[in-house]
Amino acid sequence: MMDLVALRSLIAVDVHGTVAAAASSGGYTPSAVSQQIKRLEKDLGAVLLERVGRGVVLTEQGRTLVKHGQGILRRVEAATAGLSADQGEPSGPLRIVAFSTAVRGLVAPLLADLARTSPALVPELFERDPFEALDAVAAGQADIGLVHHWVGVPLHRPEYVAAQLIGFDTADLLVHRDHPLAGAEVVTPADLVDEPWASTPVGTICHGWFLYMFTGFARPPSVRFWSFEFASQLRLVQEGVAVALVPRLGRGALPDGVIAVPVSGPAPTRVIEMIWRDSMSASPAVRHVRDRCVSVFADHAEVFDPSR
Repeated sequence: MMDLVALRSLIAVDVHGTVAAAASSGGYTPSAVSQQIKRLEKDLGAVLLERVGRGVVLTEQGRTLVKHGQGILRRVEAATAGLSADQGEPSGPLRIVAFSTAVRGLVAPLLADLARTSPALVPELFERDPFEALDAVAAGQADIGLVHHWVGVPLHRPEYVAAQLIGFDTADLLVHRDHPLAGAEVVTPADLVDEPWASTPVGTICHGWFLYMFTGFARPPSVRFWSFEFASQLRLVQEGVAVALVPRLGRGALPDGVIAVPVSGPAPTRVIEMIWRDSMSASPAVRHVRDRCVSVFADHAEVFDPSR
């Protein structure tokens, strides 16, 4: 009989690229993952990984098993979810991955809500950016993901990953109170191309929106400060050395000296979604968390959406 835990670890190696990263995503040690895959190789009589330099790559047989193994795991998962649907009440462990501002602004109150409404559910939270969260859910390393993408910059997902719209979030231009734009009612990208920007690094989903916002301009905006953390960008704004585009979700109260100015043409709007594998759609836990997340977001929506 095939070891499904080992199969999941092999798929994680394919998704994450290394045994160490696969182990981290699944809550194992690298040694444990290596042993799982070695046992799987012995059971199947096939070599699934081969060493290349200091790393490993999947063999042709390994890639074939991953291709079929994803479908096997989804069918097993769908059967299990269907059985648990008859039980009605959400219970047991649930692995959630979410981007950082969602952790602060949405998941924290959601977890408090779940503690009241489904005490038998045992959620476990991991902070991941949307690309990583999508990979984790698709590979079976997480059950539910909170992801976002900017309007105009889609986040492509496999067809077997389902999604539920949770709501929309708006980003504002943050400037120092002495900045010439601090008193503006609204600004456009044309007002901002020559500003000294703080931005998330190239390749991040937020930097993708940043480039989209300035599409068609003769020159790119001047980014002088690169930081993953919006809190760090906000501090740079507070010191008067940069401007930044920071979403409202999870932002909290602005410090003294920092002014938020609305942006239009286009308005920086994030689409927030919950994702899960469609094989988990019948799970009471997935359905309950999805419904509660929509409700919790709606309770706070006026904070994120200026139209409300």
